[in-house]
Amino acid sequence: MEQIVQQIEAYKQEIAAFQPKTADELEQYRIKFLGTKGLVKALFGEMKSVPNEQKKEFGQILNAFKQLAEGKYEEFQQLKDEGAQAGHELDLTLPAEPHRLGTRHPISILRNKAIRIFERLGFTIAEGPEIEDDWHNFTALNLAENHPARDMQDTFYVNHNPDWLLRTHTSSVQARVMEQGNLPIRIICPGRVYRNETISARAHCFFHQIEGLYIAENVSFADLKQTLYYFVQEMFGKDFKVRFRPSYFPFTEPSAEMDISCLICGGEGCNVCKHTGWVEILGCGMVHPQILENCGIDSKKYTGFAFGIGIERLTMLKYQIKDLRLFSENDLRFLKQFQGTV
Repeated sequence: MEQIVQQIEAYKQEIAAFQPKTADELEQYRIKFLGTKGLVKALFGEMKSVPNEQKKEFGQILNAFKQLAEGKYEEFQQLKDEGAQAGHELDLTLPAEPHRLGTRHPISILRNKAIRIFERLGFTIAEGPEIEDDWHNFTALNLAENHPARDMQDTFYVNHNPDWLLRTHTSSVQARVMEQGNLPIRIICPGRVYRNETISARAHCFFHQIEGLYIAENVSFADLKQTLYYFVQEMFGKDFKVRFRPSYFPFTEPSAEMDISCLICGGEGCNVCKHTGWVEILGCGMVHPQILENCGIDSKKYTGFAFGIGIERLTMLKYQIKDLRLFSENDLRFLKQFQGTV
């Protein structure tokens, strides 16, 4: 113990004389005295060799030595801070780092534009749950339990429960609004929908829709056509042709599909339009009287029209995108192309 005390006294003299000039010298001092393999820790390791009756006295000597070593280090702490700052000096001659600007997703861009167009026609936005019950998604919309039209939509059921599912269309929102009975109704229902389909360049297991509904007295198919004519002209311009084709939907009678001349080939024929010169953009029709009755609306007094638009289809036509999967891959090279678009 006497030998160790003599060593400590020598170390104290060395510490008292220590006057570092640089941060490196201070760091070397820290390593020598206060590091994990430093003298302070080594001396504390000698405690096991000291007789029990002297441990208290020896412990006091070690603690005083440790405080002295730490105090000296703290005394020159400013020197260490200056050394750290020296390696990070601000060079005012360097060019500023550019701020990366975010951009809206192309789906959001087309969705917002479509909403603004229909708002100018007096439509308001209605939203509903994405996890829906069978009544609002199917039965209220004229698709009975064994209706063959249910096979047209491959459905994701929740926990294999046929009463709960991921909505296959936003028509379920229309059913909820009609049940409230606040007539007349003039709404659009934007949102995400889900169908159990194989993912490819032209199909996905989830996509986005905007469906519209107008119910009032004396609503006709002519009202539907003029509404949709206005929409496509505001969305794509006037340099194209439009046609309606008879079709079938369980929700509407009569039903139709609306085509526009291909924006890519100008109607000449290409792979996108399958060399027909026409591209389908939406389905529509007059609301089936049975749906009005299911939702508590007098079908003899009120009529209405409905339509459904796939936002991905509009976006692909608008920006001439040929692969649907690009919308959900989050590839920044793809998304940056829409910077500045609103």
